Amino acid sequence: MLNESTLLLTDVVQEAAHPLVGEIDDYDPLMTLIGDAPLVLLGEASHATHEFYRERAQITKRLIKEKGFSAVAVEADWPDAYRVNRYVRGMNTDADAVEALSGFKRFPSWMWRNADVLDFVGWLRTYNDDLPASATKVGFYGLDLYSLHTSIEAVLDYLDRIDPGAAHRARARYACFDHFGKDEQAYGYATGLGISESCEDEVVSQLLEIYQNSAEYAWRDGRFTPDEHFYATQNARLVMNAERYYRSIFRGRVSSWNLRDAHMVETLESLHRFSALKTPIQRLWSGSTTPTLVTRVLRAWVRKESGTSANLCANGIRVTRNSLDSQPIKAPSPQLPTGMHRLNASEFDLRWKVAMKRSSTTSTSRGSCSHLAEQITLPRRFASPYLSALSA
Repeated sequence: MLNESTLLLTDVVQEAAHPLVGEIDDYDPLMTLIGDAPLVLLGEASHATHEFYRERAQITKRLIKEKGFSAVAVEADWPDAYRVNRYVRGMNTDADAVEALSGFKRFPSWMWRNADVLDFVGWLRTYNDDLPASATKVGFYGLDLYSLHTSIEAVLDYLDRIDPGAAHRARARYACFDHFGKDEQAYGYATGLGISESCEDEVVSQLLEIYQNSAEYAWRDGRFTPDEHFYATQNARLVMNAERYYRSIFRGRVSSWNLRDAHMVETLESLHRFSALKTPIQRLWSGSTTPTLVTRVLRAWVRKESGTSANLCANGIRVTRNSLDSQPIKAPSPQLPTGMHRLNASEFDLRWKVAMKRSSTTSTSRGSCSHLAEQITLPRRFASPYLSALSA
């Protein structure tokens, strides 16, 4: 039997819930609540559910069209998502959205290689193509750190083209991982338990060298764009953070999740500095992730960097089966390209309740040297000798 407090909670949720009936104005109240917030976090109750993916895409399209958002950052690997980013901005040779998404090969590939994401990526390319030449095109970025070896390859590819000597040094440093092949967990087990020496010194030194050579690469001959250098630098940062993450996973679950979330925040910071973007974050939260921690960290960053509020539209999605008071959501087209996945396409009535948290503080001015060291989150013993070089 339900107790009084449960009944009261049910009543409160029922009063706050807003039915989605398939109309264009379904999310008008949400748009009003978001206002002019520079950061929006969109979450979901489960991974790879058609209904959540579809509704999230609808909200994101409105943020882009109505509020001028110019970046979508997702819980995906940086190199794979950046390939999509280049496609939607017309910067690579991928023929279509299917080819642009083909880089997502690591399990679970269906997280991003599915019909709903395919439709959204295609829409984003069309939207960007229709913008005036002088307008900022909307980007698509990955915040996660599971692409250690793919990111190593990306760093080496960039250096091979711009600085063969630096590429040779980078290969020597990254060779530290060769003893473990492509098995990051074997590396984490051996180094985390002290069975083998870690590669921390090597990956930190590599990131620092790229930072130190940034100005030289930018002005050497003009062949390499800031976008290429930013992409390579972020991959080097990812390698450093991934190395630390895999060492931590056998010590304790909490510390490894903290490192992963901290990396996502660093990547968000870097995107914000690089492009001065208003960024809607599509942040996927599964049952194994702690949304409270993520939102706390991200909200702290927003307060620190911009002194403005963050809207958190991440919890309270209620799903009921085949409700009679709403229009069912139609399943996607049955025709899918090879390699694409279909998500669960059952008909649901989605009701959402927005938990908004607004905060505003005044940013605190900090010295450029210590601030930069914090941005790349170096182990303390590495930070001091390089502060002056990095801030130059």
